[in-house]
Amino acid sequence: MAETRNPLEATGRTLGWGIVATGAIARKVTPDIAALEDARLVGVSSRSQASADEFATDFGVERAYADDDARTGYEKLVADPDVDVVYIATPHGQHHATMLEAIRAGKNIVCEKAFTITADEAREVLEAAREKGVFVMEGLWTRFHPLRTRVSELLEAGEIGMPRWVQADLGFRGPADKSHRLWREDAGGGGLLDMACYVLHWPWLALGRPTGFTAQTIKRGNVDALTQITGTFEKSAAQMTISLVSQGPRQAVISGHDGFITIGSPMHQAQSFTVTDARGSVREESWPLVGRGYSYEMREATRCIQEGALESPIMPWEDTIAQMEMIDEIRRQIGVVYPDHDDVARDLPAKS
Repeated sequence: MAETRNPLEATGRTLGWGIVATGAIARKVTPDIAALEDARLVGVSSRSQASADEFATDFGVERAYADDDARTGYEKLVADPDVDVVYIATPHGQHHATMLEAIRAGKNIVCEKAFTITADEAREVLEAAREKGVFVMEGLWTRFHPLRTRVSELLEAGEIGMPRWVQADLGFRGPADKSHRLWREDAGGGGLLDMACYVLHWPWLALGRPTGFTAQTIKRGNVDALTQITGTFEKSAAQMTISLVSQGPRQAVISGHDGFITIGSPMHQAQSFTVTDARGSVREESWPLVGRGYSYEMREATRCIQEGALESPIMPWEDTIAQMEMIDEIRRQIGVVYPDHDDVARDLPAKS
């Protein structure tokens, strides 16, 4: 059975946390970090002092750092000797530079997905971390949920026979504001970097690493707004949809010889799943989240750092690189390019 221990319980020495950025995702995740028994919120950084001060007041963070003429707020944050680990919640386009700065300062890192813009950037970051001897982990929270572990156990036990087909979709209506990070090239906008990790997750778990992809997209501006992906595997296939222009069921279905598993909505933070056998009998299992669901990944990072590990066995570096390689390949096919980061798609016309 899946691990049921309360993820808030201490597993070792208290770690000092620094929060990089004060946006919506940082506001969701920080309370789950604070709830860990062995966590201390040391600092937060922002471009503006007012934003950093407000965040620090709202969440009980000890120090607030902001940009000035000499240094950025995150440079000040990673220089703080009381910060053991930084949680990076900036837009995707800033992850690479921010992580390299934190590594130079000897800080451990949990970085929001997508880890970087390209696989090459991911390799550079992880090589730097290896040389410096610091822990780095991509914060793909679905990987750490007990529900995911339970589904993996059922697949390995042959609950639905040999998995042969997976469907996964994740869609919502994106913000109307054209300046929002999701629509900006410089921020790594579009649905692919934001959501591909989730629609790739369930096929990867059930069928293994894909052998190839075909993809097509509808763009808004220069970023992908609606993308359909077919993944091919040795003896199976998967269909995946990512949308920033429509609401979807946001489910995943893993289909096997003897039945299928339906991951509840939203499938990236599901609290239940059903198993349907070949006769149509349905069984449901529920796995309520602790907090908002981020405490599982933060507990794993804390445990690894306390034990002196450089990477997590649940989200190892090779999987982060492999995932970025998959996203690179999909972007080549749909013609999405991020200026100042890569040119992987420049030789291919965008599909419509």
